[in-house]
Amino acid sequence: MSFSVERKEKFAVIHTQVDKLDSNLAPSLKSELVVLNADGVKNIIVDLEQTRYCDSSGLSAILVANRLCKNSHGTLVICGLQENVSKLISISQLDSILNIAPNVEESVNLIFTEEVAKNN
Repeated sequence: MSFSVERKEKFAVIHTQVDKLDSNLAPSLKSELVVLNADGVKNIIVDLEQTRYCDSSGLSAILVANRLCKNSHGTLVICGLQENVSKLISISQLDSILNIAPNVEESVNLIFTEEVAKNN
């Protein structure tokens, strides 16, 4: 399996288990994101700790997740970025659009902070 999904009460965590997030994996990741969103999951954490390379297809999957979460008034957080993936996100100027955290624990904190802010 290329990724695992961990569902919690207020969010889901997708852990990528591949070295490369590219055109081979991106379509199945997008499908999983759509299914999670359709099941009512509005907050998603994508843990890229094991991913050292990402291409435009991988970025597209991340942007799909961001759009799905925003459309359902939720939050997407990506975390565990390796240096090459982080550089690509910066070069693409997506670091100003995406919520980025160092790890899953910080991502969870960010989601709960966003939830509190939205309910006030």
